Amino acid sequence: MSQIEDLYEELDPDVSQEAFRDAVEAKTEEMAGLVDTETAAQIVVHEVSDSQPNSIAAIDPGPTEVAFVGKVTSVGELRTFERDGTDGSDDDQDDGHVLNIEVADETGRIRVSLWDDRAIAAAEELACEQVLRIKGRPTDGYSGIEVSASRIEPAPDTEIDVSVDPETTIEGLSMDQYDVTLTARVLATEPVRTFTRDDGSDGRVSNLLIGDESGHVRVALWDEQADSVDDLSSGTSIEIIDGSVSERDGQLELHVGNGGTVEPIDEEVEFVLDAASIESLEVGQTADIAGVIRSTDSKRTFERDDGSEGQVRNVRVQDQTADIRVALWGEKADIDIAPGDEALFAGVEIEDGWKDSIEASAGWRSTVTVLDDDASSGDAANTTDTTGATSSGADDRAETGSGSLVAFTDGETAASTTEHQTSTERQEFTGTVVQTGDPVILDDGQTTISVATDVDVHLGEEITVHGRIRDGTLDADDVL
Repeated sequence: MSQIEDLYEELDPDVSQEAFRDAVEAKTEEMAGLVDTETAAQIVVHEVSDSQPNSIAAIDPGPTEVAFVGKVTSVGELRTFERDGTDGSDDDQDDGHVLNIEVADETGRIRVSLWDDRAIAAAEELACEQVLRIKGRPTDGYSGIEVSASRIEPAPDTEIDVSVDPETTIEGLSMDQYDVTLTARVLATEPVRTFTRDDGSDGRVSNLLIGDESGHVRVALWDEQADSVDDLSSGTSIEIIDGSVSERDGQLELHVGNGGTVEPIDEEVEFVLDAASIESLEVGQTADIAGVIRSTDSKRTFERDDGSEGQVRNVRVQDQTADIRVALWGEKADIDIAPGDEALFAGVEIEDGWKDSIEASAGWRSTVTVLDDDASSGDAANTTDTTGATSSGADDRAETGSGSLVAFTDGETAASTTEHQTSTERQEFTGTVVQTGDPVILDDGQTTISVATDVDVHLGEEITVHGRIRDGTLDADDVL
């Protein structure tokens, strides 16, 4: 195979060999003998390659401009800013303008920034569903790759099979999506935290967990937007404008920076619980789990390697498939959570536990939400098919006045608690220790029971106890 044929192989298959040879011949004549045929072929390959659009998924940051075609999926607001050296006075003519749009093809989505006159014109002319031919330089942006456009023009004869949904839902979010606008319900809030950036400047961030009828997602509010969390609480309906989507540990997150807004709205937003089944969890996974709290340990404090003090509290949560211990670290150890509560643990890390079991760790990147009775539009039972979470803690177990768990077998209800709270007959129960302390909590896979004993037991240990039930707790005479 000749070098010219090798060069032809680099081109898109849609370019015929005859058309390539004609282009090489024309280029040789155009250069008036200044180049040979092989050099002319190299020039043609370069020119043709530059004219062929990239797929969005193939775009990487770099100094070279790229050309691609995309369908407009969202158009942001035209923003005006002061360039360095301007004072913002009325006589100042050096204000800059920027408009961000999102475009997509069958391979992905990307943000495109238009500047100054091009931004002003696009704000008046662009609309969703338009197909554009774009040229510009790709860079690493705030939440992924974005392109600073040097040229855009309509491409009406090009079809791109991408649907444009005017109403974004949490389920519809996708990686590198920009200019996101959606309404949702606040499930949990976390206070503002400060941090130091790599350049030495201070940053601020707060976090929300939000949900709608399609699912839930964690939201990071940055810098000026971080204080928005002070006006929000669990159950508040909000509208997020100009958010962007990125990925952390395999899960999508929504980010709102200084250009975006988060505002409370007078609208009821339905939330349907959506979480992984506990039975399906694997070590190394970051997951969302939900279920009923079976037991809680007391909060413990400890000293870190750097001498600072930390705290942790363990709870055990169960859904219809299995149960798991969840460690609540730092401020999460202070969350008011008790046996019988239904809770959602978002973004927890699944780790090796005791005796080949697994456990979940809820650190600062996780969110813990104690769900209201109406967390799923007042009908939590409807969530069990999609979440694997038990719909109501009262269906399987209940709390006594002292906060200890009354023993229930599957299928019993809170209405039958009285007959279990006191018994003159000596009972025997064998189960696994799922909570130490006072009381000890045992579970045999079907029944959970509180045990009063001074015997030193350990989490995960299987023991047999004998005694009588008084006020809902088995007062142990023997522990074997």
